[in-house]
Amino acid sequence: MNAGSVAVVVTEEIGVPSWGLYELSIPCTVFGVPQPDLADPWYDLRLCGTRDASPPAPAKETGLSLRTGHGLADLASADTVLVPSVPDACVDEGAPMPRALITALRDAYDAGARMVSLCTGAFALAEAGLLDGRRATAHWTHTGQLAARYPKVQVDDSVLYVDDGDVLTSAGLTAGLDLCLHLVRRDLGSHVANQLAKRMVVPAHRPGGQAQFIDLPVPATDDRSLGPVLDWARANLGRPLTIEDLARRAAVSPRTLYRRIQAATGATPLQWLLDQRLRRAQGLLESTSLSVDRIGQLTGLGTANNLRHHFLKRFGVSPSDYRRAFPRA
Repeated sequence: MNAGSVAVVVTEEIGVPSWGLYELSIPCTVFGVPQPDLADPWYDLRLCGTRDASPPAPAKETGLSLRTGHGLADLASADTVLVPSVPDACVDEGAPMPRALITALRDAYDAGARMVSLCTGAFALAEAGLLDGRRATAHWTHTGQLAARYPKVQVDDSVLYVDDGDVLTSAGLTAGLDLCLHLVRRDLGSHVANQLAKRMVVPAHRPGGQAQFIDLPVPATDDRSLGPVLDWARANLGRPLTIEDLARRAAVSPRTLYRRIQAATGATPLQWLLDQRLRRAQGLLESTSLSVDRIGQLTGLGTANNLRHHFLKRFGVSPSDYRRAFPRA
């Protein structure tokens, strides 16, 4: 397992909008703060400006310009290239993106870099042709524009992020943090990702997708009563749990519990349980030498064949391949 170098693109010559600082700060926080007790060496973070050594241009009303220590030439030597966002004008007004940036992105991909975008950064990857024929996402308010402008891209507005191997895209704002923690999980294992998430006071994984935010950003139901029920379910994943079991625990009807869990998590109760079982299986595969059959029993997935079926469908790899990719420390 290896952290490697992460080059983050900063389009400072057009001006970084104030809200865009959030997406820029996410990779800086995840990859730029050393965590020697979790992994040493940690990531080598580079902020790469699109004007190289030129002085920054004045920012527009609600933005600011930044001076960086690296330029576009440094993208090609990075293990991971990340585009947090692009200027609003490039998305909403059709303003052209810097051609030097698009060329640099293509060169970095050809050199073997893993390409990542957060929110509207997907427009830069799409402009470079790196999303052609691939499934990708962006913030749901921009996915329609992305699909219309780049018809070769298979745009999915229902997910928090898409992992297509060497090219990854995320929805907006907090979904960018979900994707960055996913990258840490891929690179350094679930234990490191989980511990880092705890330090950042965020969940290591959020079930459901951004579809849960499109029509109902804030659930209409008060889900505080769900906490003890969901905690109990996580502690009893080895049991053959049903929605009736959870409803009895919550002292509500199965129909009411169904609505509350779906409103709070974006998933049905059975989907949520399956996700928790698969996450538990990941941890056991990484941290123990237990057989796949035993892990299936402990996680409530039953037989080894059933675990393999759901694991492959959810993560795209078999439990055995996953274990080989994340050997125990």
